[in-house]
Amino acid sequence: MDRGEVVAIIPARGGSQRLPGKNTKLLAGKPLISWTIEAAVKSQSLSMIVVSSDDDEVLRIASEYPVKLLKRPEYLATATATTFDTMINCLDALKEEGYEFEQVMLLQPTSPLRTFEDIENAIRLKSK
Repeated sequence: MDRGEVVAIIPARGGSQRLPGKNTKLLAGKPLISWTIEAAVKSQSLSMIVVSSDDDEVLRIASEYPVKLLKRPEYLATATATTFDTMINCLDALKEEGYEFEQVMLLQPTSPLRTFEDIENAIRLKSK
């Protein structure tokens, strides 16, 4: 699956104060997180796609796709935990497994209208 040196990280915690379970709620017939995963999977520029979550249902949905699953620690699953800290946690976990990447792309599951073309274009912009 070596398609480059870019890892995409999709952080999807289970707890949401305003809309509980939002990442697993259906949007146009599929879970919200599926839209982001499917766009990432269609991209030809990502060498790895990682879904980080504390939620077993999010991880179950993500397991239906060719992505790496990372169970997020509790301290990074709170309303005060930052996306930055979650990203660092993912990169540290990947490094422990022998993976290192030149670029990291954050793909929020709450942006379901993003397409694989958007991902490709963002990577091309970074390369210029």
